[in-house]
Amino acid sequence: MSLEQGQIESDLAKALKAIAATADLDGLKQIKIDYIGDKSPLAKANQALASVDAASRANFGKLIGSARAQVNQEFEKKSAELANVRDSQVLLTERVDVTLPGRRTLKGGLHPLTILTNEISDLFIGLGYKVAEGPELESEWLNFDALNIPADHPARTMQDTFFVQPLEAKLVLRTHTSPVQIRTMLDHKPPLYVICPGKTYRADELDATHTPVFHQVEGLVVDEGITMADLKGTLDYFAKSIFGDEVTTRLRPSFFPFTEPSAEVDIFFNGRWIEWGGCGMVNEKVLIACGVDTKKYTGFAFGMGLERTLMVKHGITDMHDIVEGDVRFTQSFGVGKK
Repeated sequence: MSLEQGQIESDLAKALKAIAATADLDGLKQIKIDYIGDKSPLAKANQALASVDAASRANFGKLIGSARAQVNQEFEKKSAELANVRDSQVLLTERVDVTLPGRRTLKGGLHPLTILTNEISDLFIGLGYKVAEGPELESEWLNFDALNIPADHPARTMQDTFFVQPLEAKLVLRTHTSPVQIRTMLDHKPPLYVICPGKTYRADELDATHTPVFHQVEGLVVDEGITMADLKGTLDYFAKSIFGDEVTTRLRPSFFPFTEPSAEVDIFFNGRWIEWGGCGMVNEKVLIACGVDTKKYTGFAFGMGLERTLMVKHGITDMHDIVEGDVRFTQSFGVGKK
């Protein structure tokens, strides 16, 4: 490539004209490629200096350097100018009218079931109990055998229990929170006063009164001299704290493998008797399985469904309202309102 002063001046003029005519930053990107990049005419002229004789090289070098400096200077000036125009347009198009009223969003809040769980936990903590928790994926031994539920018991069939494959692992989704009581007795020595809230699983269809995933709260006391009278007094206090001072409790004889004697707990609430949960004195077989000295210690246990407690307390007639996550349900409890 031969260098000529007129050609260099012409390339400079084209570059300056193109920069001046550019209307936006996107167009300026192409200008940089065409007139400043390594393949631009002035860049090629600079590369051709090596072929110019020594006597002329200095003059051509100054001429090309000056031209490239002018192009870069004008490019930077145009770039800053177009950036200012863009920013001004953004300020206009994205302007916020501070005189408009603010958009009010719903407040977050706990689900009514969680509120009830916390209320019950606080109630028993105030009585000196501890809150105990355990895994939802549980061994068959803790979920059934240790609770005196034999292998041929109906609750251990596939119709009621979610078994986890492979079946040889002998793992289930816990059907009640009673395994937490077993874990507590295995890990700690009496006296024991614990409350065990948590999620449980049974193979039920979701309908107005049942759900395959539900919540329970169970209580366990193991100490010297514990009797049914202690159980009845505890349940009376529990019921009155949750449903009000006018509520009455009664115990009806029943059967549970893990308690003996066993009873159903009913409450008289809003003019009728309502089944609330189960209870009884901890079966000696359960205490022995957990290494508790039955000559020294006795205990009682009780368990209630939290969904059922919530439904009775607030007159809810359909389980779907509790489990389907409709915000209108939680708002009726004052949760998530504006």
